[in-house]
Amino acid sequence: MSSRNPGIELDLEWIAKVKVNHPAVLRRAQQIQSRRAVKKEWQAAWLLRAVTCIDLTTLSGDDSPSNVYRLCFKAKHPIREDLLKSMNMHNKGITTAAVCVYPSRVSDAVNALEAAKCCIPVASVATGFPAGQTPLKARLEEIRVAVENGAREIDVVINRTLALTGQWEELYKEISQFREACGEAHLKTILAVGELGSFTNIYKASLVSMMAGSDFIKTSTGKESVNATFPVALVMVRAIRDYFWRTGYKVGFKPAGGIRSAKESISWLSLMKEELGDDWVKPQLFRLGASTLLADIERQIFHYVTGRYAAYHELPMS
Repeated sequence: MSSRNPGIELDLEWIAKVKVNHPAVLRRAQQIQSRRAVKKEWQAAWLLRAVTCIDLTTLSGDDSPSNVYRLCFKAKHPIREDLLKSMNMHNKGITTAAVCVYPSRVSDAVNALEAAKCCIPVASVATGFPAGQTPLKARLEEIRVAVENGAREIDVVINRTLALTGQWEELYKEISQFREACGEAHLKTILAVGELGSFTNIYKASLVSMMAGSDFIKTSTGKESVNATFPVALVMVRAIRDYFWRTGYKVGFKPAGGIRSAKESISWLSLMKEELGDDWVKPQLFRLGASTLLADIERQIFHYVTGRYAAYHELPMS
């Protein structure tokens, strides 16, 4: 990770002045989505970059040590070795950016990655994920336990009530405490944008999260009815840009929920490059939260190398 955002004092005056031009956001989002797709080796290169930005995720009620182990193996070997060799990319250290699990599965993931001699960080969701409605003391303890078990990144959920009712000081204090509980672990703050009501609220919640010291802001838990969409992303990345211009601190961005196709992953990278620049198309400042996206990317890479689409058994664990 690059040097961290230490946060700043809460600036309520800045937050009060926020206004988002709704039609302009929708127009720009449409522009990004309607771009012509890149082809051939350029597409393959963008897809490999997308792989290195994925937080490979399993957040199911039936998670077990064995499926976490398989996920970690896939994180270390996201694309079949023979495909990478044919592209001369087999010795470039291509892995996913992180493995993301529930707190109770952190030690399983850490052990699996250690056994595989792999230094991919383990990310853990915390703070009463996905609703964020448990008492603050319990949410803070969940962070501490995940960090003690070896998590190097913590994906927290905000208390949506505070954002919906404009209690920005309270939200700032909570996120500041999350940051403190994380210690050296990086803090990724999930806004649950589908439950925040308006673009203006999303922008304000983004600013407050960054002021409180978040290393990343993230769209969704993946459990809401609306998850990562381009209009919402634009609002959040413009907040990141404004925060950077005002403070000099770079904050990362993580769209999550519903991102399943290789083509979409390139659109996300393109949005980051155009809105924030090259630093934000690297895993230090950009992550894709996904569980099924990697399967489609590997399928497209297989097609690029062989000229045909893979049969199911040719891409195991996808």
